[in-house]
Amino acid sequence: MKICWVGLGRMGLPMVSHLRRAGFDVHVHDISAMARAAAEEDGLTVASSLADAARGADVVFTMLPTGDHVRKVLLESGTDRLVGPRTIFVDSSTISPSEARAIARDVERDGRQFLDAPVSGGTEGAADGTLTFMVGGAVEAFEQVRPLLAAMGKNLFHLGGTGCGQSAKTVNNMMLAMNMASLSEAVVLAERLDLDARTFLDVARTSSGDSWVLRHFYPIKGTVPTAPVNQDFAPGFTASLMRKDVGLALDAARSHEVRVPMTHQAAELLDRLIAAGQGQLDFTALVKLASGEIDSGPDTLTTPAAD
Repeated sequence: MKICWVGLGRMGLPMVSHLRRAGFDVHVHDISAMARAAAEEDGLTVASSLADAARGADVVFTMLPTGDHVRKVLLESGTDRLVGPRTIFVDSSTISPSEARAIARDVERDGRQFLDAPVSGGTEGAADGTLTFMVGGAVEAFEQVRPLLAAMGKNLFHLGGTGCGQSAKTVNNMMLAMNMASLSEAVVLAERLDLDARTFLDVARTSSGDSWVLRHFYPIKGTVPTAPVNQDFAPGFTASLMRKDVGLALDAARSHEVRVPMTHQAAELLDRLIAAGQGQLDFTALVKLASGEIDSGPDTLTTPAAD
């Protein structure tokens, strides 16, 4: 089985490295020369072109920033014409469910199959091989690629038809953004109430305020080793990409007539962070708004509601 992998960023490179270590025949490509060099250093087989990576592939993985990138790689570049007749395309990017369904329609015209398979777990999960995969598409295709996904993640979920994986990821990241925004405000308030960060973290971990972001992203230096604050918010997952994902959630909520005022608030906070020139920092830099390091604009959360 030949596997083509396109996209060697902060998530893609550690993910595909697990496939190589599991013994799969993987051929990788990225438009970035720096990313290709990092892949070579990691022992991966780096193709000189996208065409070389894709030619004759049985499975093609994409891990790219946007739906437009996925469409260009799979369709506009001619990749779909270079692969085998029964090739399965697996997109682990985070794009909208409607984009996933549109790409699938074009990919599957000639009998090939498409799975939308976004992941959760961040760069830590990618490095550890403990990601969660949320998969939409034909269950038969899912079962065929299960061994590949299992080499990169420990939680594999088939959620239904094409687009269901992206729907799950959209809602998951919607919650992640709001959780991080609320945690940012809470830890700054706790600090200014003279609570020791480590002690309060222990309290919250065993109380009703516990959460995944609390345990992994607590944004006070020296408190949680995995938190991006310890690396001056080097991403990770950039604020700009999180804003893209929150936008996907807002679009979905609008089209399904769901009221999401808290999601709008999270989007507004991310917009302020980006407007302050912090869009390429990890999204956990939201704490800078709560602390006042960056002007967050009107403090709508403490403004009394009108009668």
